[in-house]
Amino acid sequence: MARIRPTQVADDGFWDEERPSRRKKAARYAAPVAVAGIAAATIGLVPALASTGDPNLPKISAQELISKMAASDAQQLSGSVKITTDLGIPSLPGGGSLADLGGAQGGDASAAPESKLMELISGSHTLRVATDGPDKQRVSIVENAAEYSMIHNGDEVWAYDSGSNSAYHATAPKDAKAKGDHRQDVPKDLRDATPQKIAKTVLSSVDDTTDVTVDGTSRVAGRDAYDLLIKPKQNSDSTVGSVRIAVDADNGVPLKFTLSPKSGGKAIIDVGFTTVDFGKPKAGTFNFTPPKGAKVTEEPKADRKDAPKGFGTKDFKDAQGALSGLKVIGDGWDSVARLDTPGGAAAPTAPGGDSGPGAASGLLGGFGKEVKGKFGSGTVVSTRLVNALLTDDGKVFVGAVDKDALVKAANAAK
Repeated sequence: MARIRPTQVADDGFWDEERPSRRKKAARYAAPVAVAGIAAATIGLVPALASTGDPNLPKISAQELISKMAASDAQQLSGSVKITTDLGIPSLPGGGSLADLGGAQGGDASAAPESKLMELISGSHTLRVATDGPDKQRVSIVENAAEYSMIHNGDEVWAYDSGSNSAYHATAPKDAKAKGDHRQDVPKDLRDATPQKIAKTVLSSVDDTTDVTVDGTSRVAGRDAYDLLIKPKQNSDSTVGSVRIAVDADNGVPLKFTLSPKSGGKAIIDVGFTTVDFGKPKAGTFNFTPPKGAKVTEEPKADRKDAPKGFGTKDFKDAQGALSGLKVIGDGWDSVARLDTPGGAAAPTAPGGDSGPGAASGLLGGFGKEVKGKFGSGTVVSTRLVNALLTDDGKVFVGAVDKDALVKAANAAK
């Protein structure tokens, strides 16, 4: 999915620019994983609005508010977050959904973060978060009878699932910090799972396809906030109706992020703080020792010789090869990503042993919709945010745009 790119401030006029077998299976489901993966990548942290009446704050322009956000440097905070997602991910034939493809294999007791974080793609979840600079973070997913925590403290990363009494441990390479390489320091999903990170991604660049305005004020987690409203301009093919970011009026920290669809209805993603404290968290917050009897899984080494069976070097290279053909069509909100799968390598095998792009499209037909055009025929898999078109000749078109825009992109690429 192309970056959501907010733009110039027309009205305010100051600014114009700034795992096992399932994993293997997921690598072969190009369109479904594109939908589920991109949706997951969109998720941050936004809570229910704790409102006691809109505060009366001094007027501020969109440019000034964005500058306030950019200047914010809050390194310490702790609090509770509520995240609600309604992506409308379709069900697979026989039950389950596309989101299941990214999860852990059934019966696998590993506490590896990538399997647990896929759960945030749907429903409502409560999280407890804490951060103390770039080297200390903790995120806990609070469930009815269990808790899942991810802890980053210096070179150590732990994840622990109290329900299965299983833990996952990773250590940054000895020379990682000297090289500026923190890839194994902490999972990217953990680093990016904050309203601040999401807002910066949304505001990372601007173009003339977006309107940005200040749309009133609100109260979030007991704090006064300005509401920044970001919308695609008229005549856009985007499925996005608007992005609303509640920005702390005092320190410029994004407190709430809401993504609403153009089709109407409840928000697709609603993430934010229900409580927040910008003081220094207790040092013990970032300490972790596996409980007695816990099953501990160690992060595979960089050479991947001890990588989990079912996702070895060949699978990794296959995925790299597929992504190397990625191209972006269009601009801004109407951008569509095109991926040419080499020889149909990313396609699943249909019942009966048939494989290749045609078989993939036929299998996807169980939860997608067949479409035809100058490109030939294919299957569109839809959610409320991201749509994907897998053509019978192995091309994949993905974007936060409507079905007609995908067909148009496929026709133009033929």
